[in-house]
Amino acid sequence: SCTGGLVGGALTSVPGSSAVVHGGFITYANAAKTAMLAVPARLIRDYGAVSAQVARAMADGARNKAHVDLAVSITGIAGPDGGSDKKPVGLVYIAAARAPGDIIVKEHRFGDIGRDAIRMATLREALNLLRERLGINSSPA
Repeated sequence: SCTGGLVGGALTSVPGSSAVVHGGFITYANAAKTAMLAVPARLIRDYGAVSAQVARAMADGARNKAHVDLAVSITGIAGPDGGSDKKPVGLVYIAAARAPGDIIVKEHRFGDIGRDAIRMATLREALNLLRERLGINSSPA
């Protein structure tokens, strides 16, 4: 949610991506996470939208709703506002779901490096997680 669709944009910038990319969800608001991805409202209430639990539910919800083999989700605080001592600007959770129970969630703490830098770092890490889950070696930076 904190990238506003950058992953979909990056994936579909590759010619021929329509053969493997089904679609995406931009669930920026909590209500969208619940309505579009079936994230239980209690998870958002109990853990906050920026949490490993919500990232996991988002990835699993996207996989289920889209009927796909692999889905990735992102939830984080890109700033400049919205951070706290417990959840600072630059905190991002990225999850990838292949099947129920086969979900990886990674926490990243990029720091307050600026909104655009956080969003781009998140994009890189999300694409790396997708490569990892697909068994593809990461390309050189």
